Amino acid sequence: MRRLRSVKIVATLGPASSDYATIRALYEAGADVFRLNMSHGSHDEQRARYDIIRQIEKDVGRPIAVLADLQGPKLRVGTFGSGSEELTEGQRFRFDLTGDPGKGDRVTLPHPEIFAALEPGATLLVNDGKIRMRVDQHGPDFADCTVTTGGTISNRKGVNVPDVVLPLAALSDKDRTDLEFACQMGVDWLALSFVQRAEDVREARALARGRAAILSKIEKPAAVKAYDEILRESDGIMVARGDLGVELPVYTVPPIQKRLVRGARAAAKPVIVATQMLESMIESPMPTRAEVSDVATAIYEGADAVMLSAESAAGQYPVEAVATMDNVARSVERDPTYRDIIEASRKVKRQTVADAIVAAAREIAESTDIKAICCFTQTGTTVQLVARERPHVPILALTTVPQTLRRLCLVWGVHCVLAERIDRFKSAVVSAVRAARSEGFATEADQIVVTAGVPFNVKGTTNILRVAPCDERLIYASDPE
Repeated sequence: MRRLRSVKIVATLGPASSDYATIRALYEAGADVFRLNMSHGSHDEQRARYDIIRQIEKDVGRPIAVLADLQGPKLRVGTFGSGSEELTEGQRFRFDLTGDPGKGDRVTLPHPEIFAALEPGATLLVNDGKIRMRVDQHGPDFADCTVTTGGTISNRKGVNVPDVVLPLAALSDKDRTDLEFACQMGVDWLALSFVQRAEDVREARALARGRAAILSKIEKPAAVKAYDEILRESDGIMVARGDLGVELPVYTVPPIQKRLVRGARAAAKPVIVATQMLESMIESPMPTRAEVSDVATAIYEGADAVMLSAESAAGQYPVEAVATMDNVARSVERDPTYRDIIEASRKVKRQTVADAIVAAAREIAESTDIKAICCFTQTGTTVQLVARERPHVPILALTTVPQTLRRLCLVWGVHCVLAERIDRFKSAVVSAVRAARSEGFATEADQIVVTAGVPFNVKGTTNILRVAPCDERLIYASDPE
């Protein structure tokens, strides 16, 4: 199935999308990657969804990527004797480690790491930032605060600490168990939550041992500050705007999103824009115009993928939400302004032979009647370099490695094809031509660009480019050997 767009769609699975018929409908509506949210559902439930995805993959004959999203540490207050309390602006409130039921002036916060990291004047946010407090003084087992924004505080509400880097690992004990389960199951991507520093990514990579690619979720102010280092250690990025919008002033999130997307593009690493993209479609068959504009903005920025969360996992209209995203993407990419914006934002430092090859492939495709750029790859790196160029023709990724194909399902503009092992460049050209024709990208009268590396089947050897006719007779006539 050929997508009529370049940006990819990530759909989260959940109670509303756990059976074969619904997941198949999501795929046919446009989902390229399925997200398993490890914060919800048992391992048995996640395995059942994974098995359905792989069955659909077999039935449709196309690779499908699976992303397991790890929960990360969850910081929550304890419980209240009355279940909830009303806090007013200006009142004093204490967090402590006593474990006693909370009252109107205190509650347990069972995270000594927070008290150790706090400083006077730091901000504590409760219940997604609806309640805000300023830390006046603190010790190893308490923090005395002044309420700056009041509201209802109730049992086990989440706490955010935006002003400090917390001495917490990104991986909790649950995350480590979930990571191993997901890798054994065979997921293609691992999304790492609560990333604050590059060391968090290295820890996850060591545990994954190459079995899955690592995608870092940028959702903490500390991660924004350390973005360049985190990006270097990651295989991909997710702009997780939900927590960013809680811990940072909401008006700063759009420019941060733009900077994160452009940084990932420049590094040739896939980037997902996520959170509340079509939030109203949880309960409505139609999105708001503001939501459609939000999705369109991410696409105009050149994001590799846009993501649905509760819309497809728990909403009443999961298939309609995917179809809406697909329609928005196709409409944006048909807009001449889209190409102007994409080309204006192409700022790449080209330093290697592979960089030069993929840039030449894009320039040839733009100046002549080329129908596709076909890349032979082992790890997917060359394909990601071509995608960084954002060419105006489709990118065909050909490889003998199924895991590489699945990971590339997340990358902008890429159509994945499983190829037979080859050891000569002419064989590669013939294989690329056949794939372009059979997948509906070209006819015998057309031409394609083929990139590959010689010697074959060696990582990092992209060093050759050819403009090839899609008529095999012409290939053999020009190169009988």
